[in-house]
Amino acid sequence: MRAQLIPLDGTAAVDIVKDLTLVGRREDCDLRLHHKSISKMHCIIVKTDGLLFLRDLGSTNGTRVNGQRVRRAALLPNDELAIAGHRFRVWLGPDQTAEGHHGRTQQLDPKEVANLLQKPDQPIPANDGPAAPAQPNALPDRYPESEAESS
Repeated sequence: MRAQLIPLDGTAAVDIVKDLTLVGRREDCDLRLHHKSISKMHCIIVKTDGLLFLRDLGSTNGTRVNGQRVRRAALLPNDELAIAGHRFRVWLGPDQTAEGHHGRTQQLDPKEVANLLQKPDQPIPANDGPAAPAQPNALPDRYPESEAESS
């Protein structure tokens, strides 16, 4: 999947190439935005299985998706993402790889696949105990309306 953030001010599009992209003002951020309204570590964008997920890292000026201030959100095609004062349009589409080029996909020999299918299944080792129960997150995904309007 190819993912881009297209700035609404007409500057060049930003390709989201990593599985985890750190956005902020610090030098070591993957997407560095130079403005005092951007926190040093503002948010992260996670690319997985054809989707983009965003998580605000407690930034001062917030992160908004389609005008709504969020702590975390799924980003869909054509969503408007605002990182402090920087506004982007989300674009998702197929990879533009050359025919025959498969990126990170490993090509397997058909004989090797047939050999693997003939092997008996290996038993899965038993877990030592029950899994820990999931803990609910106390923070909502969106800010309450009154808080969003006052900021």
